[in-house]
Amino acid sequence: MEMFEAVRWTTRTLIAGTCRPTVVGIENVPTDGPFIVAPNHLSFFDSVIVQALMPRPVAFFAKAEYFTTGGVKGKAMKAFFESVGSIPVERGEQAASVQALRTLMDLLESGKGIGIYPEGTRSRDGILYRGRTGVGWLALTTGAPVIPVGLIGTENLQRAGEKGVRPQHFIMKVGEPLYFDKTGPDHSLPARRQVTDRIMDAIAELSGQERSTSYNQSKIAE
Repeated sequence: MEMFEAVRWTTRTLIAGTCRPTVVGIENVPTDGPFIVAPNHLSFFDSVIVQALMPRPVAFFAKAEYFTTGGVKGKAMKAFFESVGSIPVERGEQAASVQALRTLMDLLESGKGIGIYPEGTRSRDGILYRGRTGVGWLALTTGAPVIPVGLIGTENLQRAGEKGVRPQHFIMKVGEPLYFDKTGPDHSLPARRQVTDRIMDAIAELSGQERSTSYNQSKIAE
């Protein structure tokens, strides 16, 4: 925990000094107990931003290669992602797979916070795509409150196809918790869909994005 706090403080300080973000609604994060953070997804840096700026630890999935790359850079990446509680996931594995969701469920049942992108992968055109129902499954199965998050402008930190980072102002809006009845894993697909759609409506209200009724498609998990 000391390592996490040190890395989080350093990252938060760096973000604050270079990007001067506007963060609103941080008081909506529960002070104790499990919670699910559900942001829109525009940038590679979204997970880092949420993990650094949230008042409590939030575990996100991260590509397994970030933990296995060799050299000094690879060791630095591994140290960072491990210290902030990221969970390695193999390239090509969907974050909404059964095993991945059960990993997140275990964390929630131990009273921790987790992060999941309902869109599944980042939007490269700025559109908010239809939510995949993994987040609905987690909410109904565990009863943990869902914290919708709207990220605005994070795509400008590193444009598609570029390797360099451009410090830019961005906005993170944290919405009020959404509560759903705890049904356990035995619930209907329509119920899961309804919960997911409600979460996506809350994200859209925060982010102000144009919406699509289709899923965002990607060959790799991000």
